[in-house]
Amino acid sequence: MAKWPWTERKFNFDYPPTKFPDILERFRGTPARLEERVAGLPAAVLTRRAEKGWSIQENVGHLLEAERLPQQRVEEVLAGESVMCAADMTNRRTDEGNYNARHIEVLLNAFRREREKLTARLEQLDEADWGKSAMHPRLQQPMRIVDIALFHSEHDDYHLARIGELIQAFA
Repeated sequence: MAKWPWTERKFNFDYPPTKFPDILERFRGTPARLEERVAGLPAAVLTRRAEKGWSIQENVGHLLEAERLPQQRVEEVLAGESVMCAADMTNRRTDEGNYNARHIEVLLNAFRREREKLTARLEQLDEADWGKSAMHPRLQQPMRIVDIALFHSEHDDYHLARIGELIQAFA
C-alpha cells in the first residue's frame, strides 16, 4: 500500500496557466471515476480496513473532507493572500468522520455536489486569474490557481489508487 506517501511527493508547476481548461476537465471527472470504481462493491469490502490505513469508504470520506481545502485556497489566492492555509496533516476530521457507518451513495453524492460547486467556481474565473498564486505552506513554493486544480487532481488520483489497492486485496 502507498509505496510513495502523499506527503513525500514534490511537484513542478512549470506549465503555462493556459493549461487550466485541460486540468479542469481532469478535476471535474473525479466523481464519475470514483463512482465507477466502487460500483457494486459490497459493504463488507467498502468498510474493510487494511492493516494500516483507511477503508474504501474512509478514503471517499477523506476526499469529501479535502474538498474544503481547494475551495478555501482559491479564495485566498483571489483575495491576494501571500500564503495559503495549511492542510490538517493529522486528518483528524477523516479519522473522526465515522465514514464506515454511512452509506456509500450518500458519500459519493456529497462528494459530487462539492466538486461540482468548486468546478463551477473555477469556471467563473477570468483567464487572468489562472496564474495568480500564493505560497503553499508545506511545499514551500508558489502555487497558482491552475496548480491548485492539478494538485488536488493528483490527490484524488492518489486516493483512487489506494481504493484500487483495497479492491484488489479484498474483493
